[in-house]
Amino acid sequence: MLENSELQRRYETLDTPFLFVDKRIFHRNLERLRNKIDELGAELRPHFKTVKSLHAAPYLLPDKSSPITVSTVKEAEALAGAGYTNIIYAVGISAAKLPRVHHLLSKGIAVRVLLDTIEQAKILNQYSHDNNCTISALIEIDCDGHRGGIKPDSAKLVDIAQLLHHGAAHFQGVLTHAGESYLCFDQTFLRTAAENEVKAALNAANHLRCAKIPCEIVSIGSTPTAHSYQDLNGITEVRAGVYGFFDLVMAGIGVCNINDIAASVVTTVIGHNKEKGWLFIDAGWMALSSDRGTANQPKDCGYGLLTDSAGNMLYNQQVISVNQEHGIVGSVDGSPIDFDAFPIGCRLHVLPNHACATASMHSYYHVFDTADNSYEVWTRILGW
Repeated sequence: MLENSELQRRYETLDTPFLFVDKRIFHRNLERLRNKIDELGAELRPHFKTVKSLHAAPYLLPDKSSPITVSTVKEAEALAGAGYTNIIYAVGISAAKLPRVHHLLSKGIAVRVLLDTIEQAKILNQYSHDNNCTISALIEIDCDGHRGGIKPDSAKLVDIAQLLHHGAAHFQGVLTHAGESYLCFDQTFLRTAAENEVKAALNAANHLRCAKIPCEIVSIGSTPTAHSYQDLNGITEVRAGVYGFFDLVMAGIGVCNINDIAASVVTTVIGHNKEKGWLFIDAGWMALSSDRGTANQPKDCGYGLLTDSAGNMLYNQQVISVNQEHGIVGSVDGSPIDFDAFPIGCRLHVLPNHACATASMHSYYHVFDTADNSYEVWTRILGW
């Protein structure tokens, strides 16, 4: 995997488990989606929730005024501190978060919040009135019944928008997320999910405009649908998060290949149980997470698939069980493990089921760039 001797030395001196990022693959993944969305005439608003690192932000965004999505106020605060100014906080807003949002606004940051209830709209209006500020909001649209949001043709959508439009806060648009696309496993279903998401967002925007309510932002997105759009006419922006790293869930859905997965956990073989046919590794759920996102896919990848340190897939093995600080690797096709091929002390890479969950178990990324033979440590933003 690392042909440069200095990179290889650096790799070997790092203690395991650690989160490894192949920068070349990461950059390739980012360019792939940006080029697609640009060609379709919309703007890409990357979701920061996967990488959560200021070191990564310049690769996600062309400049500091470019749009970005966050899942925590802590992410927004970190980005604002680094000079990024165009942020959507895409989790339903609560009253306790508003003073922090207000502080960002006072620093000139264009931050918008998300809501889908009358109660939230009233709270937002009241806070804006009491604090002499204007907080902009998007209404979440339910495009597929996956979780929250308002149906595109619901009278409640207009009621909430009217409250904001005529109140002290500011209504700016609609936002939807095609969560059910994670249950699609071929291109036909993915394209149908993408078309449905676009249709729902446009219907919601048209519903509001017919009620004489301006709808400036029409925001859609999920990594599966973002790679499946055919027509984005009327859509202003697309959001996606895990597309930079990708993972086994995305590979199972069919939006990437195994060799597009940029992040993996490097682990050491620490034991053999030849009677049971197991390898023990020093990466448990504290390093891998306990996410089993592929369990309901056609191919169940256990707690992660494996490559050797040179990047070669171990097609017959996977992490079959995890405890807090160690995992168990077993054969999944009944074939015996060649223990001589995996001596105690050798290193393996575990490909994550869900890159967001696995990344959240680590404070740092160890980023290796085989294009320019460089190594960096990227710090993750922690907390909420």
